[in-house]
Amino acid sequence: MRFRGWVPLVLLTALILAVGAFTAVRQDAFLTEYNINNLLLSTMPLALVAIGQTNALLVGGFDVSVAALITMCVVTASFMLKPDETTFALLLGSLAIVGVGLATGVFNATLIRILRLPSIIATLGTLSILEGASLLLRDHPEGPINSDVIDALNTSIGAVPVAFIGVVVFAVLADIWLYRTAMGMRVRAVGLDETSSRRLGMSTGRIVFLAFVLCSVVASIAGFYSAAQVQIGSPIIGDYALQSIAAAVLGGASLAGGRGSFIGTLVAALFLSLISNILPLFQQPTEYAQMTIGVLILLALVLYQAPRLIAQFRSGWQTVGRLRTRPGEAPAA
Repeated sequence: MRFRGWVPLVLLTALILAVGAFTAVRQDAFLTEYNINNLLLSTMPLALVAIGQTNALLVGGFDVSVAALITMCVVTASFMLKPDETTFALLLGSLAIVGVGLATGVFNATLIRILRLPSIIATLGTLSILEGASLLLRDHPEGPINSDVIDALNTSIGAVPVAFIGVVVFAVLADIWLYRTAMGMRVRAVGLDETSSRRLGMSTGRIVFLAFVLCSVVASIAGFYSAAQVQIGSPIIGDYALQSIAAAVLGGASLAGGRGSFIGTLVAALFLSLISNILPLFQQPTEYAQMTIGVLILLALVLYQAPRLIAQFRSGWQTVGRLRTRPGEAPAA
């Protein structure tokens, strides 16, 4: 079981090294400081939102509203993080953006835990609300983002963004928390079997509630880095809903809940961003990236679930063998 938990991380790391080596041999521009920095910065929004999505998947849910939430945060930034604002005003604006994520998380969690709506239905409704609100505030891209904020978010040491180093440290600490603490064990237990966890005295409702709140708050932080990329209040941002689920699943999360890895999610986000980064170098359509994501999700589901499927097949075959054994006849060796 412990080895199986490392399979996604090992496979993704091997794929990143193989694809990176292949590209570096054929494209001199790939290993330049500018391109590596651009690759890691472009990974930031996806990595953060996927880490947030992992929290929802761990408790057996989905949050498809994260894409619209990021868009809403970018639009909010165009109003709250304007050029020539004072430092204090920028601080209040940043808190307002995180507040949008917090409010969205509380709203989603209330729909799911209080009103007992399925997570995918509840967050689909939230997605529509946020998309409409974003278009109402900005019906076309306008409103530049403060350049000092953008520079601060993009601060790098050589080719490596400081924020990326922070996310790596956060993912490591989050995995330690998930697999080495009692609270992390409770989160995984709720995802595996909420009914049994409740009978054991765990606060299942609070755990699920906090998981969805945390998902939205982390997505709002991803909105900062998305804003730093587009640098304007655009109501049209990429589909982070599918990509965040893809990164979490490729990183080892189970769609049924109870299993996941924040480090694996981060590495998967880097791999997906790598695909988008190298396609223009080979002058290939960026649409191939979306097709690749879909194929990888299917392969990951089959590969990661293979041991369980094989065990079910063997169990079923043994049951069939017992049923075919006639009364009084010893089963074949």
